[in-house]
Amino acid sequence: MAQIAGNLQRIKNGQRRYAITPRIPAGFIQPDQLQKYIEVANTFGAVLKLTGSQRIMITNLKAEDVDKAWEMLGMEPAHTVSNRVRSVKICPGTTFCKRAKQDSVKLGMQIERKYISKEMPSKMKIGVSGCPNSCSESVMKDVGVIGTIEGWNVYAGGSGGAHPRIGDFIASVTTEKETLALVDRIIEFYKANAQIERMGEFIERIGLEAFKHAVLDGFDGAIVGETSSTNAFGVAPNGGYAMANNTAANNTAAKNNNDPVVNLPPGRGNDPEVAVPRLEPGTPITENTIIRDIVDTYPSVVPVLQSIGMGCLGCPSATAEPLWQAAEIHGVNVYDLVQKLEDARKGA
Repeated sequence: MAQIAGNLQRIKNGQRRYAITPRIPAGFIQPDQLQKYIEVANTFGAVLKLTGSQRIMITNLKAEDVDKAWEMLGMEPAHTVSNRVRSVKICPGTTFCKRAKQDSVKLGMQIERKYISKEMPSKMKIGVSGCPNSCSESVMKDVGVIGTIEGWNVYAGGSGGAHPRIGDFIASVTTEKETLALVDRIIEFYKANAQIERMGEFIERIGLEAFKHAVLDGFDGAIVGETSSTNAFGVAPNGGYAMANNTAANNTAAKNNNDPVVNLPPGRGNDPEVAVPRLEPGTPITENTIIRDIVDTYPSVVPVLQSIGMGCLGCPSATAEPLWQAAEIHGVNVYDLVQKLEDARKGA
């Protein structure tokens, strides 16, 4: 079956509904393009939803209407891979805002043009804010940049979701050119060395100091002040209180210490009191195997998971979600999926 250029939203009474989220750089949209969104919604009975990434999602589309909707918009689907740079959120900056200290629109658009939809180990979100008010929530992005009177503060490893994490402060630089260069070093180092994991997980796995040494050593730019190991809120590299009781973080730490790790899948056919051991190499995949364990232990089977629409394999939910639950969400038979994964695992 041909791949549908939309994201599966839900399955109700056997009916699948999809969403498309066209790219709107910096959230600025012309009236004529906005009118096309309205026409698509009226034509297909769709719903328009403003997203947190400064875009307009068109949802409740039938599969057969997805391509027609893109055609009416006069746009091509922005993404070709699931794990990619999803968005660059940009505040109004000095272009429109009286409080701004730096031109976040100019810098953000340069970052947008260079990185949007680029393939990454996991999904990536970037934020660019023109002042410390951080309307783009830059410290909650995988890569964040915040304008100051002196220049720009650069952060890495922030995320929201089930396991929120405040980004780690990396360095302060003075010029736009230096900021772009540092962002490039951060992204390239992550892309070359990370597994299927978000930026924050990658930093926790290798350690903040190792990460900072990798991106700052040999950096051809002026670093302002000390590159402290705490972020803008004075929170320790692991996110402090936000990560203290985080099961995923504890599992990662235990894994690094070679301690046995267990995951507790949600109920429904599984006893929530019985731990599921971490998947070891050579062990068969079952309907109860945790998605994160499959990805970590058998990366060669990842295309099978992606083929059923599982795009966010680096999402926090994958850390504890059993295969049967993912299959149910995506409307596929879990036992057929297990067979395909086993065939791929064995090299069939």
